[in-house]
Amino acid sequence: MRRQTLIPAIFKYSLSAVALCCASAFAAPVLGPDGSAFYTAPNPVPAGNNGDLMSYRVTSVNLGNGAPGVSAWNVMYRSTDARNAVDVVTGTVLVPTTAWTGTGSRPVISYAVGTHGLAQRCAPSAQMATGSDYENANIVAALKAGYAVLVSDYQGYTNGDTPTYLAGASQGHAVLDIVRAAAQIPGVGLSLSNPVGIWGYSQGGQSSAWAAQLKTSYAPELNVKGVAAGGVPADFIRTSNYLDGSAGSSFLLAGVIGLSTQYPDLIPIDSLSNDNGKATIARGKNECVFEALFDLMNHKLSEYTVGNQTLAQLQAIPSVKQALTAQNLGGTKLSMPLYQYHGRADEFIPIDQAVALKKSYCGKFSNVTFGVYPSEHIATQFQAAPTVLSWLGDRFNGKSTLGSCLTLTSAPTSTANPGGGDFVVSLAKWNLTGTMTLATMQNQVVTLPSGANFSSDANITRNALSNSTMAVPDFSATLKVLGLPTKVGLRITQVAAPSGTVSLDTSGQLHIHGSTSVNITITSLDGIGVGSCTTESPVVLPLNFDGPVSAMGAGGLTFTGTTTFPKIKGCLTSSIISSLMSGPGQGYTFTVAPPAPTTY
Repeated sequence: MRRQTLIPAIFKYSLSAVALCCASAFAAPVLGPDGSAFYTAPNPVPAGNNGDLMSYRVTSVNLGNGAPGVSAWNVMYRSTDARNAVDVVTGTVLVPTTAWTGTGSRPVISYAVGTHGLAQRCAPSAQMATGSDYENANIVAALKAGYAVLVSDYQGYTNGDTPTYLAGASQGHAVLDIVRAAAQIPGVGLSLSNPVGIWGYSQGGQSSAWAAQLKTSYAPELNVKGVAAGGVPADFIRTSNYLDGSAGSSFLLAGVIGLSTQYPDLIPIDSLSNDNGKATIARGKNECVFEALFDLMNHKLSEYTVGNQTLAQLQAIPSVKQALTAQNLGGTKLSMPLYQYHGRADEFIPIDQAVALKKSYCGKFSNVTFGVYPSEHIATQFQAAPTVLSWLGDRFNGKSTLGSCLTLTSAPTSTANPGGGDFVVSLAKWNLTGTMTLATMQNQVVTLPSGANFSSDANITRNALSNSTMAVPDFSATLKVLGLPTKVGLRITQVAAPSGTVSLDTSGQLHIHGSTSVNITITSLDGIGVGSCTTESPVVLPLNFDGPVSAMGAGGLTFTGTTTFPKIKGCLTSSIISSLMSGPGQGYTFTVAPPAPTTY
C-alpha cells in the first residue's frame, strides 16, 4: 500500500516540477489595457527571456470582404534589437475560427510586413483594426489556407518611440519572437511545436531573410520548415544608390531615420541634417507609406544634408558605412529551405543585388529556390502569394525541395523603368481574360480566348494611361442562333487605345477610369465564311476600377460594365445577326493579370 501511494505522490511532485520549470521559461502574461495605452512599454522592462509575452488583449480586425472568421489578439512581447539590447515589440495574432483539418498541428506563418510608414498610426496592428492595411490580401490568403498568422509591428511602434526601420537583426528577432509570444496566449491553441513558415516582402523580405539567418542561434527551438523572402534589399549600398532621387526616395529617407534611431552614434542624424532635412524628417515621422511615397518622390538625400553632402559622401563616412553594411545579408548558411523571389521590373529594389544574394546563399550550400516575376515591386508582392503559399504548404507537408542553386538558366536582368522621373507602372503584355454576356441573346456568354493580352503604362505621377494596347486572337464561341447550336467565328479589333486616368491614393487604393473602343466582327458561322460582318461603329467599353492596389498583382484587377453593340453591316447575313446581337445591356467582365513567374 505504501508503495502504491508513493508512486502517485512522486508523479505529482514531478509534474509540479515540470510545470514550475516551464512556467519559469516565460513570465506570466497579463491582460493589456484598452485603447492606445496598450502600446505603452513598461519602463524598466522586466527581466525575462526573448519572446516573453508581456501583455495581450482580444481585438477585432477588418481584413476586408471574403476574409475567413478569426480569433484575434494584440500582443506586447520582449525581443532584442540589432545591437542585442532588450526591446519591446507589439503585434497581432490571428487564428482561424474553423478547426484545422490537415495533418498534424495547425501551421503558423510569421508574416513579416513590408514598409508601413514611421507614424505610430501606420503600425500593422493599428491598420488591421481599421481595415486599412494594404497587405490584407496576403494575410487573408494565408488564413484561408487554414494557417495561424502572426504579424509583428517590429520595434518602435510603442508610445513615444520611433521605428528602427530596416535594422535587419531587430526585425528578424521580432519575427521569431512573436512565434514564442503567441504560444503563451491563454487558449490560443498554439505551441512551440507547431510547424512554422516565415514569409515577407520588401522590408518584410529583409526581415524574413534575417530571421532565417538568426534562427539557429537565436531561436533554435522553433520548428521552422521554410522561409519565403521577396523583394529583399540585401545590399544596402547598392539599394540606397538605386533609391536616391528616384520614385522610391521616401524609402531611403525612412531608412536613414530608422537606422539612425538604432545606431545614433554611427549615424548622428541631427548633426548631418540641414534645416530642410530636419523639417522633412519630422514630417516623415508622421507619414504612412503611401503618404511618404508621393511627398518625397524623386528627392535626393543631398537636399537634406549639411553642405548638401551627397549620398556617396555620406556612405564614405566610416561610421555611416558601418551601419549600412551591418544590414547586408548572405553571410550565413541557412538551416531551412528558402524561396527567394523578385520582380524584374522592380523600381525600388534592384534585382541584381537579389541575384547576388541568391549566389551568396548557394555558395554556402543553402537550399534556395529563386522565383523571377515579370512586373514591378507592388504587383510582385501580391502576384507571388499563391506560389509562396503552395511552396510553404509543401514544406509543412514534409515534401523536400532541391532548390534552384544548380541551374543553367541565365541570371535575370532588370526591365525596370528609369528612376528619377515619373512613377510609371508598366503592364507589358499582361494576361487578359474575360467574358461578354449577350443580353440580346438570352444572356449567352462568350469567353475570350487564351493568348489575349493587355499592355499599358500607368503613369501614377501624371494620373494617365498611355501606350495602351489590347490584343485578342481570332476565336470562336458556340452560341444558340435561332435555337440551333452554332459555332460563331469572332474577331475583336482595337479601334481606340485604352485611355483614361489612373491614381493611387494615400490609403493604398487604386483608381482607374477610362475606356477603350473595339470593332466586333463575325467571321464565320459553323466554319463557313460570311464576309465581314462588323459593327457599323466601335463598341465603347468603359474601364472602371476602384479597389486595393494589391488587386493589381493578385489577379483582381477586373473591369465590369455594360455597353451597346451597334448594328452589324458588311455581309449578306447582317440583318439577321444584327437582330440577334445588336442592342444595349451587353455585359462584359475583363481581368488583367501579370504573366506567370519563372525560376532561376
